[in-house]
Amino acid sequence: MKKIIAMVLALVLVLSMAACGTAQSGTSTGGETVGTDGKVTIGICQFLPHPALDKATEGFRDAVKAAMGENVTFDEQNAAGEASNCATIVNGFVASKVDLIMANATPAVAAAYNATETIPILGTSVTEYGVALGIENFSGTVGANVSGTSDLADLALQAEMVTQWVPTAKKAGLLYCSAEANSKYQVNEVQKVLEGKGLECKQFAFADTSDLMAVTTAAAEYADVIYVPTDNTVANNATAIDSICRPARVPIIAGEAGICGGCGIATMSIDYYDLGYKTGEMAVQILKDGADITKMPIEYTPAEKVSYLYNEEICTELGIKPLEGYEKLAVAE
Repeated sequence: MKKIIAMVLALVLVLSMAACGTAQSGTSTGGETVGTDGKVTIGICQFLPHPALDKATEGFRDAVKAAMGENVTFDEQNAAGEASNCATIVNGFVASKVDLIMANATPAVAAAYNATETIPILGTSVTEYGVALGIENFSGTVGANVSGTSDLADLALQAEMVTQWVPTAKKAGLLYCSAEANSKYQVNEVQKVLEGKGLECKQFAFADTSDLMAVTTAAAEYADVIYVPTDNTVANNATAIDSICRPARVPIIAGEAGICGGCGIATMSIDYYDLGYKTGEMAVQILKDGADITKMPIEYTPAEKVSYLYNEEICTELGIKPLEGYEKLAVAE
């Protein structure tokens, strides 16, 4: 009888130890650190290759490596501008049980949000998370396994730029990709401000690159000035937009520096490396310090870190004098 009791007690002890091991390994969104050996794997899904998004990914990696060194492994993949690829990538991350997903740009964070309810997801280069994730009355904290950083600049100030840089404008075109919900949000907000200033506004939405040129041509024929928001498809096709608008002598106010470098005269832009670095610091809080992602609010770039920039080449060609307080944008050759 004593032998039987001893065997039962031993079995209970083994099962208890196994249960503890299971509870301590894997990812938690509830304030526990990850893993038992300090080693973690982070899956990075970037929507498309672009200087702004590239900088955000670089900043993220640098922040995580600075805090965790050799204990972190990155599985970095690029969706090449296809939302369906984002879903494939993040589902692969879920299957391989990564410890955290960094989703760079709106389609990536939306795909990750739909793929897992348990693995922590940090977004970056996302304008408005309520719009991106379909959350009504968004309060600033997602409350699930998602948090991150936003690239939203002050849209009212961007609208002010339109009238400051092109004070004679009567008609403003708002050009964006209809497949990007955050772009629609931005142009709606800017339109409200511009119409309040007496400008006639019209939105020009293209579905994808197949109709971008035709829609841009229509915008250039209508408008005295064009506003383009922070929009991934616009960013990836800025030179094509410039090839239509510059010859038509229609200036463009851009939502961020990368787009401005391709087709704009001026922008009020954040630093995407800093944005990514902040996202990396949030990842360290979760993976190393045990922070609860469900309680982490979305982080924004402070106003004092926003840059006011102008594109010297396009301003010169269009005969536009740069406004005081703006710095020359460094345009890649």
